[in-house]
Amino acid sequence: MKENEEKIQNVSLQKAKIRERYKGINQEELDIIPAIPQENFYNDTSEKQVGVYVRVSTDDPRQTSSYELQKNHYQDLMNHHLGWNLVEIYADEGISGTSLLHRDSFIRMIADCKQGRLNLIVTKSVSRFARNVVDCIKYVRELKALRPPVGIFFEAENIYTLDPNSEMSLSFISTLAQEESHNKSEIMNVSIEMRFKRGIFLTPSLLGYDQDEDGNLVMNEEEAKTVRLAFFMYLYGYSSQQIADTFTRLGRKTKKGKTVWSTNSIIQILQNERHCGDVLARKTWTPSYLDHKTKKNHFDRNQYRQKDHHEAIVSRDDFIAVQRMISNAKYGNTGFLPELRVISYGILKGYVSVNPRWAGFKAEDYRLASASINPENTDCEDNSLVEVEGGSFDLRGFEIARAEFFSTSDKPAITFGSNYIYFNTISIQKFKKRNYVELLVHPEKMTLAVRPCTKDTKNAIQWAKSNNKQLIPNSIWCMAYISTLFSLFGWNKELRYRIIGQLYQKDEESFLLFDLHNTEVSIPINRTKLEPDAASMNKSQNQISTKKIINTPKNVIGYPIDWVDNFGNTYYSQQMEINTHGFYTDGDWESNTPGVPYKEPDLNVTSPDEVTQTISLMINEMKKEITYETGKLDETDTFLTDPNQGDHK
Repeated sequence: MKENEEKIQNVSLQKAKIRERYKGINQEELDIIPAIPQENFYNDTSEKQVGVYVRVSTDDPRQTSSYELQKNHYQDLMNHHLGWNLVEIYADEGISGTSLLHRDSFIRMIADCKQGRLNLIVTKSVSRFARNVVDCIKYVRELKALRPPVGIFFEAENIYTLDPNSEMSLSFISTLAQEESHNKSEIMNVSIEMRFKRGIFLTPSLLGYDQDEDGNLVMNEEEAKTVRLAFFMYLYGYSSQQIADTFTRLGRKTKKGKTVWSTNSIIQILQNERHCGDVLARKTWTPSYLDHKTKKNHFDRNQYRQKDHHEAIVSRDDFIAVQRMISNAKYGNTGFLPELRVISYGILKGYVSVNPRWAGFKAEDYRLASASINPENTDCEDNSLVEVEGGSFDLRGFEIARAEFFSTSDKPAITFGSNYIYFNTISIQKFKKRNYVELLVHPEKMTLAVRPCTKDTKNAIQWAKSNNKQLIPNSIWCMAYISTLFSLFGWNKELRYRIIGQLYQKDEESFLLFDLHNTEVSIPINRTKLEPDAASMNKSQNQISTKKIINTPKNVIGYPIDWVDNFGNTYYSQQMEINTHGFYTDGDWESNTPGVPYKEPDLNVTSPDEVTQTISLMINEMKKEITYETGKLDETDTFLTDPNQGDHK
């Protein structure tokens, strides 16, 4: 009780001291030094270096009157305001105010303020200065923080930014200006959407077409020749740079009348679907009305396609073929639109040659190509019905142990990664002094054959390189087709696969064969517990057994689950499989039989002969035009180089 009374007394004393202190001192004892009076913007006649900012949001000629009126108004304002010296009128014409992008005069004006050239900026309104709240407040604060500070006067809103009470009003008004721009953007997007839904498309100028009074595309035959020649040359195998050089030398004109062509101008022609008579609307879109940056429309907004919208210059199939060639150009394909090639006879009948430079083929294309060659009946009989001749050993019930259960360092092996293929040294040694091989796959048998070839072979792959006169394995980077192979084999791209192979040789013929059923899988340690479908290897291997584990720093080796109960195929099943492949048949294997083209059924592309003839006729005609116009032509100039001398771009 006594402690509480003492506490209350101490508090009372503290309060009394505070009251006494805040009574202050006698005012006569205090000298007050007055501050410089705040500038009254409207009455201030001190000399100022003034910059005027003018902006119109479009470059429509009708906006020129607004632009000129603003300039004239501010010139008159400077003449009538005492102390104001006009330094410069900074004008941005045809530029949006929601972003600083391309607002060169605005950026230069801010730089002049920081260099001390300006004391004051005058502009019509907040929306003229910026329609972006962040930009508006940011630059107002930056200019205010300069020494001496630079103020901005907004005429319409009667706001002067050096007034300490101006920022709240400015923030509110700049927010309204930004929202107004947002609303205009939304209204425009709705209007465009309504037009597209009714098939009313924008028709910008396009090489090969003119526009009638209703805006419809009407073919311009002279320009269409240029477009048609570009497509045919690319189909034939010429690069976009070679086409551009040819057009420049032929004096062909762009839509804007220029005669100097670039790679980009050729690609723009080749990728525009309007040249095949179609229209695809909204290929790009603008995510933000503030920065106006366009992005490719990856199904972010509705797209609208109308086929046969107008007369086509090239066929739709030719257009599609060119798009596939363009998307595949980074893989080095330089020939006519490639076809899958399948072996039609011999021991490798039904095998499809893997095209190393074309990403357009899918797993189903390989299956169809292989199936197009009707294989003989290869069904294996039940080995339990095998009759053993008298005096022979009855090997029913015996199994041929898998090579993977023994040391494999002396056996051919191939490793598949997510973007590469690698053969071991033993594989290279099987084909002495052969740097190049051809890969052939049989989708139904799930086997991969590797046969030696020359560098000039159609689908040659360099699997080895020379080092001190010895051949060593060369990692094969195969982004063009590795995904297709993984899909074809039912593999998981996150894993690495290794297969032991076998050399088959007879007389002068030899090839390596890899059975893709017998696959080792390298599994990252953090993925040893796989779900049943996470590493499905093929139809008969939808699980992986990690019972046999080889401990490595990063990976463990897994084997098919159906290996748990056996050591390999039964003896007679193995023999029947060998006989089925025809490895021990009399006569030649004909393993070097070249593949025959398997035509893709989905495209009816102009034939190579017709393309070649058309290119020749068109260029000869254009040469005559040059001769007629200029009176001279270098007859030694062929205009065309070998397409293989340049890559697609």
